[in-house]
Amino acid sequence: MREIQDQGLMKQYFRAHQIEAVFNEPLMQHLALYSFDRGEHICTQGESAQMLYVLVKGKVKIYTTSVEGKSLILSFKTPLEVIGDIEYVRGSDIINTVEAVSPLHMIGIQYHWLEKFGKEYAPFLQFLLEIITQKFYIKSDFLSFNLLYPVEVRLASYLLSVSFDESDSLFQGQLYTVSLMDTANLIGTSYRHLNRVIQKFCQDGLVERSKGGIIVKDREGLQQLASRNIYE
Repeated sequence: MREIQDQGLMKQYFRAHQIEAVFNEPLMQHLALYSFDRGEHICTQGESAQMLYVLVKGKVKIYTTSVEGKSLILSFKTPLEVIGDIEYVRGSDIINTVEAVSPLHMIGIQYHWLEKFGKEYAPFLQFLLEIITQKFYIKSDFLSFNLLYPVEVRLASYLLSVSFDESDSLFQGQLYTVSLMDTANLIGTSYRHLNRVIQKFCQDGLVERSKGGIIVKDREGLQQLASRNIYE
């Protein structure tokens, strides 16, 4: 994480996402703009929550890990998204791990400033309410959809999510081989079955397996297979 000392850029993000009225003047004094590199954790499940982040550029992956160490992907998020909102309202530790899929820009503020200047500011509270209710609305049907879709669809959706960022045409990622075990856990299948599906994708010309990882060769073909992206 690196703080970006550029007030002009922050104001551009406020205008672009129409959130100028969300933070009052006292809160504005304590906002900061941060950048995160791909693969960097914004927050980790179980840790103490201290910051509220507003995602204004890039894509994040949100996943949960069981006590046995198995992970399950919950969603991918692009702007405008808020990280740490539920933890702030509930006063709880971080619920899920959030990881950068592409280079990110986030506007952040510490909770204690929100407590001091924001907890009675109606536009900020309304903003939180809209964000949180949208999250619960999406989550209400996600888990059942994820279980109903076959592994081929889940993998196609996952590859599209980790390999492309619609807000950044320069980002063309790839799935690294060392993360295939994590990928199997995240999409809810076995490592062996995942490899069989990847082999079929290679035969169909959808992806290419190289020494470093898996590269998407036919984006449109994956989109047709995925039908709708179940993770976004």
